[in-house]
Amino acid sequence: MFIAGFPAGAWSTNCYLVAPAAGEECVIVDPGHEAADGVEELVREHRLKPVAVVLTHGHIDHVASVVPVCGARNIPAWIHPDDRYMMADPARALGRSLGQQLMGSITVGEPDDLRELTDGTVLDLAGLQLTVDHAPGHTQGSVTFRTPAAGDVPPVLFSGDLLFAGSIGRTDLPGGDHARILESLARVCLPLPDETVVLAGHGDQTSIGRERAANPYLRQVAGALDAPAAPRRGM
Repeated sequence: MFIAGFPAGAWSTNCYLVAPAAGEECVIVDPGHEAADGVEELVREHRLKPVAVVLTHGHIDHVASVVPVCGARNIPAWIHPDDRYMMADPARALGRSLGQQLMGSITVGEPDDLRELTDGTVLDLAGLQLTVDHAPGHTQGSVTFRTPAAGDVPPVLFSGDLLFAGSIGRTDLPGGDHARILESLARVCLPLPDETVVLAGHGDQTSIGRERAANPYLRQVAGALDAPAAPRRGM
């Protein structure tokens, strides 16, 4: 499997292009603020053909470039229905005062072909299998995407703002819920094998094994700690 990624825009949100190999069809994960140029650069460099965009959640830092990216290639985007409203009204997802302050001149909307994700669905896109797990807590419609192991290639989890290296997503914005994000961590992340590569919405690559051992939130839901100590992250 081929994965290329880069941090984009004002919030350094990770955007990923995923394909069976260079020179083949690919899926774009979370083209956020100012990500369109970076997507086009990777497409040219690796001779990729985008066929779909998939979104871990609806916050503006993850979806701001969906319309231009989808429009340039005439491809669909996928989002959980509980976060779809954010495409048309991103400020509402941040709270009005914070949203108006951060949005500035950013304009977003729905692409021409916007489809809805369902928990447990396996998306067959670009020769890949992406399993969707609904993981609310950061937002009501947060999801993760995971790929199976294949030969020497370990499974991969695109965790969005559910799980980061050493931390988790914030839950103090509209739609956030700390109890639900802990439940999502326990249900979605803990059952995965230690070798699972975690590609998060912000920050560095990690693994389930590393986070199981050191992430205070994941240790908490596994019963290893009474309370977390690390700060939460994300928009």
